[in-house]
Amino acid sequence: MFEVLILAIALSMDAFAVAIGLGSKMKKDVKSLAIKAGFFFGLFQMLMPAVGYLGGIGLSKYISEYDHWIAFLLLFLIGAKMIYESFGENIEDEIAIISNKIMLTLAIATSIDAMAAGFTLNLFALNVFISLLMIGVTTFVFSYAGVYIGSKGGEKLESKVEFLGGIILIAIGMKILATHLINGN
Repeated sequence: MFEVLILAIALSMDAFAVAIGLGSKMKKDVKSLAIKAGFFFGLFQMLMPAVGYLGGIGLSKYISEYDHWIAFLLLFLIGAKMIYESFGENIEDEIAIISNKIMLTLAIATSIDAMAAGFTLNLFALNVFISLLMIGVTTFVFSYAGVYIGSKGGEKLESKVEFLGGIILIAIGMKILATHLINGN
């Protein structure tokens, strides 16, 4: 359960960083934006790993001997991408009006990585539905808080949050790989 919670926190870092940026643009009606961001980001961070998980089930009989290598590679690549993006410009810098269409686009963009991470859910000893719910609720909470932090001037945290999320995902991938190599699975 602890590993899934850490995965949920790491996956929510993209949404958290974007929510901080959105909050920095909004000084009025922050609560409404926080709820909207939490809902959109939480929902998609919950749905995308489900897609990845289902894809992993379909492939499991073909890749069971080296699934730990695939999990490590996916988490490493996602983590490296997050670290790389933490040094770049933020997408929300270009957004003037925060409509539902914009929120949907941002929710999909921040959850694509979670689809690949969903492949690893079958490697944890926790019910997949509980795992998905943990990811969704964690992302809701982080996104909700991110809007408030951004509205109070916390936009300087965006890149640091994304960087930390990348490091955590790489660490989870390394733990999965090490555990399987040590146990001989």
